[in-house]
Amino acid sequence: MKRNSIIRKGTALLLSLLICLGASGCQAKEEQAELDLSQTSFEDLVEQAKGSTVSFYGWGGDELINNWIDTVFAPQMKEKYDITIDRVPMDIDQILNKLSSEVQAGKRDGSIDMIWINGENFFSAKENNLLYGPFTQALPNFKNYVDETSSDTCYDFAYPIEGYEAPYGKAQLVLINDKEKTPETPSNAQELLEFVKKYPGQVTYPAPPDFTGSAFVRNIIYEFVDPEVFVDMEADKENVKAAIEPALAYLRELNPYLWKQGKSFPATVAQQETMYMDGELLLHMRYESYWIATAIEKGMCSQTSRSFLFDNGTIGNTNFVAIAQNASNKAGALVAINELLSPEIQASRYDQLKILPVLDNDKLSDEEKSLFDAVDPGPGTIPQEELLEKRLPEMPVKLVPIIEELWQEEVVGK
Repeated sequence: MKRNSIIRKGTALLLSLLICLGASGCQAKEEQAELDLSQTSFEDLVEQAKGSTVSFYGWGGDELINNWIDTVFAPQMKEKYDITIDRVPMDIDQILNKLSSEVQAGKRDGSIDMIWINGENFFSAKENNLLYGPFTQALPNFKNYVDETSSDTCYDFAYPIEGYEAPYGKAQLVLINDKEKTPETPSNAQELLEFVKKYPGQVTYPAPPDFTGSAFVRNIIYEFVDPEVFVDMEADKENVKAAIEPALAYLRELNPYLWKQGKSFPATVAQQETMYMDGELLLHMRYESYWIATAIEKGMCSQTSRSFLFDNGTIGNTNFVAIAQNASNKAGALVAINELLSPEIQASRYDQLKILPVLDNDKLSDEEKSLFDAVDPGPGTIPQEELLEKRLPEMPVKLVPIIEELWQEEVVGK
């Protein structure tokens, strides 16, 4: 998600606003208790939600996703359940600021029902009692189609989910180049160094905290440090620095051969994308596994552009949907999230948006599997099986801002 990028902005602002929810937070919890999922069947939820409107808040910067929600998902919800989906485009920091303000004010009939979320923002929202749950066990499609034991289902950036969000889509970092311009596809950090030396000034990466740039830096760290090292690591800056120093040294070694000699970097992946499409850069990267297919089909990239991975793999994560603690239409949100986990909807997202599905293939019938097998990921893409085989875990959420700070201090211009 910027999709997942979406999803990481504004954490510091949110934390500052949420030192204490006080009595108003308790009021919202009383509202939550009004819907007892242990005493309510899914059929009851469907009946309660009939004729209602569900507000779906999330990043609105991708017109393909917006159009899919408005023309595929929303009409299906209306026809199947008589539920209206009100898509509200908003950056995640604004969403959580709005939610925290409503909860603090004791507003029990909140304006936010569903939220597209993950990573640091889910951590902050859950830690500060802004989310309703646990709810996933009340969803038939979650129980029938999702692997409940998978780390992708149980953890979000290594933080326990505990039923407070449901998976929505998978993403994975891929590198992109044009084989007509650069036939090489670097398969590890050393080959990437040779690549940038061969094409000086024509390679770079977005500056953290841009989501994609930050993921690239973490992926480089994994080239030098076993991911297991970070699982139980304390969020101590000196410890983190000592652990990742080989990667920081490598990134400094890259700098003289990068665009602007590593003294500055594109501020966003969107800026880097423009530079790549204009031919100023020879290497691109996206935290969207099949972005290249859409880019080729829309004429944004050449037919000879293709995605590739490092041999050791690249970082992947899952983005999720959660429910606001004081949502005014919890029943409708639950029905909508259940529908997002249906094979038909997941296959539609895979087909139209090139977003990796979150369902367990072993739980699908042959007919349901055929929905996914029929999807052509498009030109320049990597087979889903290879992506998943080379999928590396995200780091614990508490370490990400420390790494971004160390990159700024130890890499930029060095």
